[in-house]
Formats: sequence, structure tokens, C-alpha cells
Amino acid sequence: MLLRKDLSPAQISAFTAAAIALPVAAGIGLLQQSWTAAGISLVLVWVGSYFIFRIALERFIYRKIKLIYKFIHQKKATKREEFYYQNLLPPKTIDEVRQEVEEWGEKQSKEIALLRQNEVFRKEFLQNLAHEFKTPVFAIQGYVETLLNGAIDNRETAIRFLKKTASNTERLSNLMKDLDEISKLERGDISLHKSNFVIQDLIREVFEALNFLKASKNITTQFKKGCETHTVVYADREKIRQVLANVIENAIKYGKVNGQVTASIYKTDDRILIEIGDDGIGIEEEHLPRIFERFYRTDNARSREKGGTGLGLSICKHIIEAHGQTIHVRSAPEVGTTVGFTLSSRKQ
Repeated sequence: MLLRKDLSPAQISAFTAAAIALPVAAGIGLLQQSWTAAGISLVLVWVGSYFIFRIALERFIYRKIKLIYKFIHQKKATKREEFYYQNLLPPKTIDEVRQEVEEWGEKQSKEIALLRQNEVFRKEFLQNLAHEFKTPVFAIQGYVETLLNGAIDNRETAIRFLKKTASNTERLSNLMKDLDEISKLERGDISLHKSNFVIQDLIREVFEALNFLKASKNITTQFKKGCETHTVVYADREKIRQVLANVIENAIKYGKVNGQVTASIYKTDDRILIEIGDDGIGIEEEHLPRIFERFYRTDNARSREKGGTGLGLSICKHIIEAHGQTIHVRSAPEVGTTVGFTLSSRKQ
């Protein structure tokens, strides 16, 4: 038992007192030639030594514990709290302190890992942001300089360069608008105007609004069989329109020529699951956990050719989470991608 590492101060004091009392009692018994004297001295020395060691150990240990708690909690106690801790709250055992210190250490390790991860994301975000701004700015600068150097005299060339300049200006404008919106969403500065509406009607409106994009790849849009029946959800209609527009536009952009984009609606208890699936190029599994990050692209070159600011899915995620719901993605290369999110069902 003496070799155990989890002995309490009382046990340590008892063993130490016994180690002192036994030889003292034996010595007195031999000198006095009396077992009575030996027994009395054994009891007196053991009891006295026990209380001396117990008090000394506890004061030393709990002084150290107090320092540990000051370090862990980094909080200065008020006079009232100190009185409560010292006089009313039962003192913690060494095991309880050890457990709290281990929990604190584990929490610190997780926080450090999260900070390092966030630092990596921050650097990537700044690099991506700089690239997103740099590309259209340099393009505009090049077109303007070319026009100023004489190309403006050629009407056909001037019109072509001005159209490209306007296109890059629009890209910058969209980028700034999306950045402003996502900043508001991340701050929680968003007002939701919820109402009951039929989700199939809204999906049809978005399908029709993207007819020009569908026609360029001869993609058909449809509802999954059995999902055409009117399903009422309770949400902010315009915000959900924005989510559907982003998701369906991506499905068309990355869908295959002559392919299909399919909308599915399922009832799950008090929630409605909406899924938009395509049969396009799909996404590698390694990219799926980061697909909703700002500016994250699975293939930078190919993604930028498709246009967009790289903020669409991140905005979708914030909008759905502002509704208290969840959004997810399933995908496989050359099979297709399905993005799904939940909404509350009709509110009575």
C-alpha cells in the first residue's frame, strides 16, 4: 500500500506517524521494561505525530493547490469568495485536483490546436482574398493602360476592352457585396422575416430564373418522383431563395453537359430536408470538410473559370445556421454532388 501513488494526506500522515511511533515505543519499552509504558508511548507519539504531519501536509498541499487554481482559472477571488472557499466549501481531494488539472490541460491543448488551425485558415483566407481582388484589378489596369496607349482609337478593340473592364468591375462589385454580407452574417447582424411558404414553388422560381444557364449546357431540372407534393416550410423566403440560387447555380455550373439537376424534399418529424443533386464532376472526399469555408476551392483554376466569388456556399451555411438548421454535402468524383439543408415545417 505504501507504494501507491494516490495516497491521501491522512494516509501519508498515518504511515509516517507509525514509522516514528513504533521505534520510539519499542525503545521506551526496552528501557523501562514495561509493555504498558511502550503501549502508552506508542499511542501518544502516533497521535501527536499524526496530527502534526496531517496539519503540515494539508497546509503545504492546499497552499500549492491554491496556487494551481490561481494559475488555471486566472481569476482573482473577492473577499466573499475567499471566505466561502476557505470556510464553507469542502476542500477538494488530491484526486479531484489532479482530475481538474488534467481537464484543464486537455482544454488548453484543444484551444492551442484550434488557434493553430484558425491561424492556417486566416493565412489562407488573406491569400485568397488578395488573389480574388488582384486578378480583376490587374485585368482592369491592363485594359485601361492599353486603351490609353492608343487602342481607344480602334473602335472594335476599344469596345471589346471596355466590355472586359466592365465584366471585371462587376466581379469586384459582387465580391465586395458578398464580403459585406458574410461579415454581417458572421456578426449575427441579420434579420429574418419568417413566414409559411411552399418550398416547391420557390425551387421552381429559381429553376426558371436560371434557364439561361441551363440552356448553355442543355441541363434539365426536375423534382424527384414523389417530391412534387406541396410542402410548407417556415423560414425567411428571400434568404432561402438566395441559398437555393447559390446551390442550384453551382449544380448547373459543375454538372455535365446534357445532365440533370434534381430537387428532393423529405419530411423528418418537425423539419423538412431539401436536397439539390447533380450528376456532374463531383468533389474529392478530402475537400468535403472544407467546402463551406470562405474562398475555399477544390480546383482554383477550374473554379475561377466558372466565375463566382468563392463565398456562395459560406453564405448559404451562415443563412441556414441563422435559421437554427444544418447544411451538408455528399459527393463522389464523376458521380455528382448533393447539397442538403433542413428547414422548420409549417408554423401553425
